[in-house]
Amino acid sequence: MAILCLSVENVYVSHVEDAVTFWAQPLTKIHDISNLSDSLADVCQSMNTMFGIPDLDKIYAGLFSADKCWYRCKIQYVINDDQCAVTYIDYGNSEILDRSSIVELPDDLQFPAIAQKYRLWGLQLKTRADTEQGLKFLASLIAEKQISVQQKATYKDGTVIVHVEQENLDIGEEMVTKGFAEKCRAVSSPNHAEDTAEDQESNSNQPFAWKCRKMERLPMREPKSFPMLNKCAIDQKAYDFRKEISPVENLPSVRLKNHTEKPMGDGIRIDKKMLDENKQLKSEKETLLQKIKALEERIQRSELQYKKEKVEYDETIQNMEESLKVAVGNKLKILTSKIGILKTVRHGNENVTVGDDLLEAISVVTEERISAPASMNELEENWTEYICAQEKIRSCADVVYLDELLAARNQIRQTLYSSVELYTLEVDELPLDGRQSKLQALMLSLQAAYGPSGESEGLDSVFDTFFKWKQVKNEQFNCVRSDTNNSLNVLSAWFYNIEEFFELSSDPSTSEFEVVGNIDEILDNVESVMSKELEVSLLEQKAEDWKIITNAYNRVVELIHQELTLISVIQSKYSASTEFKKNVEEWLDKDPNINHLMSIKKNIKRLKAQLRWKIVERSTLEEADECNESTLAELNNDISVLRNDIFSEISQEREEYGALSILVQKWFPELPLIYPEAGILRYMKSGGLLSDSMERDLLDAKPMKELSSKRPLVWSDVQNKQVLLKGYSVGLDTEEKVIERASKYHEAWRVQKEESGIMELIYLFFCKADPLLYLMVPFYPGESLSSLQANTFLNSKEILNVMRGVAEGLHTLHHANIIIGSLHESNVFAINRQKGIIGDLDFTKDAEQRSIVTCTCFPHLTAPELKLGLPPSESSDLYAYGCILLWLSLRKREFALTADGTPDVNDIDLDVKLKDLLSRLFCREDRIPSDQVRAHEYFQLCEETVTMLPSDEKDVVENTPADFA
Repeated sequence: MAILCLSVENVYVSHVEDAVTFWAQPLTKIHDISNLSDSLADVCQSMNTMFGIPDLDKIYAGLFSADKCWYRCKIQYVINDDQCAVTYIDYGNSEILDRSSIVELPDDLQFPAIAQKYRLWGLQLKTRADTEQGLKFLASLIAEKQISVQQKATYKDGTVIVHVEQENLDIGEEMVTKGFAEKCRAVSSPNHAEDTAEDQESNSNQPFAWKCRKMERLPMREPKSFPMLNKCAIDQKAYDFRKEISPVENLPSVRLKNHTEKPMGDGIRIDKKMLDENKQLKSEKETLLQKIKALEERIQRSELQYKKEKVEYDETIQNMEESLKVAVGNKLKILTSKIGILKTVRHGNENVTVGDDLLEAISVVTEERISAPASMNELEENWTEYICAQEKIRSCADVVYLDELLAARNQIRQTLYSSVELYTLEVDELPLDGRQSKLQALMLSLQAAYGPSGESEGLDSVFDTFFKWKQVKNEQFNCVRSDTNNSLNVLSAWFYNIEEFFELSSDPSTSEFEVVGNIDEILDNVESVMSKELEVSLLEQKAEDWKIITNAYNRVVELIHQELTLISVIQSKYSASTEFKKNVEEWLDKDPNINHLMSIKKNIKRLKAQLRWKIVERSTLEEADECNESTLAELNNDISVLRNDIFSEISQEREEYGALSILVQKWFPELPLIYPEAGILRYMKSGGLLSDSMERDLLDAKPMKELSSKRPLVWSDVQNKQVLLKGYSVGLDTEEKVIERASKYHEAWRVQKEESGIMELIYLFFCKADPLLYLMVPFYPGESLSSLQANTFLNSKEILNVMRGVAEGLHTLHHANIIIGSLHESNVFAINRQKGIIGDLDFTKDAEQRSIVTCTCFPHLTAPELKLGLPPSESSDLYAYGCILLWLSLRKREFALTADGTPDVNDIDLDVKLKDLLSRLFCREDRIPSDQVRAHEYFQLCEETVTMLPSDEKDVVENTPADFA
């Protein structure tokens, strides 16, 4: 033990080992520990795992099991091949780690430990004391605290003997007082063996036994002087001492404190010298043993390697001997195999013909290209002037300036007519249809071969670059094939000579040496050239080659698109020119008029007067005292004929208006200004729906009091077709909006008409006496869904057909930007229980106003977002559609709701496809649009039956008008 000068140091206790031993870190190095942790976290991830025999003096890094962080450690001893006992030198704690959790550290991290091991001065563990309680008691006093230590001495293993005080409390005295430690006994104490046993027992509570624990249990308080003994006694003491310390290799020497060393005799010095020599010899012996072991392992490895190489060598020699026996056969097999592959490659190799289709396509798009007709530019200019002249006439509001504008327009029209004739003659000579078909087929074939096109680079030189590349490739292929053919011809000639030589019946013309020749060289050459051709043929194109091909392909596609666009423009102008020529030829020398329209109107007025007179006659006859039934029947027949004649004339009037509207839109915009009395613009604005000739009195109308709760409703028979006449109260502020909404609805119907899925609007006309607007629509008595379900439920097939038609109607209206806002069972009709249509709307209200009324009368059809105050939308229409579909399928209106207020279809026994459609219709965030509804797989069932729940309930809708909108 070395005696130290008394010095005081402030440290931080990091680990308590037992009741008298602990580890601490100098406060001056706390920041070094933080920096060290960062360095270890960066370095250890890339370091190698510990390999081979551990070096007990080397510093490693261990992955601490508690927090999975890296800390510096030293190996204490090896437990088995997979585990080692380590001590974390910067903290003092220990644990057992797998080898995979221990890594090497670089030289810059191989500096001394930061934590220092300390032992309380003059104390040792008490015999039969509770070591665990002693450890906990010492830890409660100093663990993880800053303390002051007064150094007394140090062991050879580095343990420092210190006196510790904490807040004026002598830690050592406190441990003795509590019975966890006792004062040290002298070295020569007879109880020394018991101390060692005690140490071993105390260490049994540690995670693993420390091999150097005996050193830590040396007496800490030595006598100030050793007694002077005789030489024999000293020799005996030295012998006993050597015998006792022989198991320990690094036992610390003992130094005396606070006294000068006294001579101990020659025997002690001799024993000390012998101990040093013995230690040196042991070290040399260990080194030699390690070298011997390393050499033995090296010899064993060399012997194993030699045996392995010898086996491989013998196998190689044997394989070579066996292969030599069949060398010729194998070589011929390889050649025949390659020849078979080469034949297949030559018949269908793409690399040989790559770009050939592009060469042909380049020729098609460059040499056969169609150019625009020479007269097309002049035609475009004349068209532009003609359109400008037409626009000036259309915007003219004063008849005074109209004649001048018409004269200028007619002159331009004559010039345009001449240009059109010339243009059509030139276009007739162009093979547009054939050229268009050829280009389209060419583009499809190129896209199938090369995929989607992009933008080409270097437009001016792309084809030249491709031509040069193709020429080089062709020369390369031709050269390789020529070499292959020549070498195969040489081989064929050799086989011919062999066949001739082996013919025993004939005399050979060549000697045996000449016949055999250099066959090995011939075979090698054939194999070489065939391999080269296969490599060239089967090798994928390089990036540079594909860039050249792709540029050429992109440019070809661009030219095809350009020419197809030009052909489309030529055809479009040709179609417009042909229509212009066909329609204007009639009006070159005359102007259109409204004489035929006025004649029809005049005839309608005449028929109306006759009808009114006949109606008066019938009324007079019916009021007479004696009514002649035959005369009355004759009058009724005359009235019916007159009504039909009037309706026929009104239909002709509509057709004439349609013809005049086309003339106004395309060729003669001046007609409404010249003939304002005809009301052409009013008719056009209503989309052909508004009629001035239709009157309510013309109809044999029968009031429908049970359905007239909201507005006047009458039904009649018009040309053997039942119609419903709805009356709407309008004012000056609402008249135009009603006409606009109705015409927009009518325009949506006209696109597909009967296939549109919505109800037809027949006529819209004003009442001459009252501020009423009448709308004539088809009448389907008893065919609304509410009426049908109240009597006889629709079956699954009928539901599918009807709701498919309603989905088509939703798509028609939504495509025209019309929000229904009033989709309910009284406004959906099942014509003949097979075809579903959506009824007309209340055109005096907008979508939001219609939605408010519907929410009041049909709350179960109201979407959650409408209840929150949001405006109606296509999505809310689809929600109502889903509720109607669910109602038809379940045959009842009451069903379970989810938390957000939408119907819960999860627990309902319905067809899987129907359930999927309903769930998407009720989805609040991403509701399915109308175009996807009509294409849903549920409507592909056709002949299949949709599962429906049996129900005896019949929902009767009371006091709900069939035309409710």
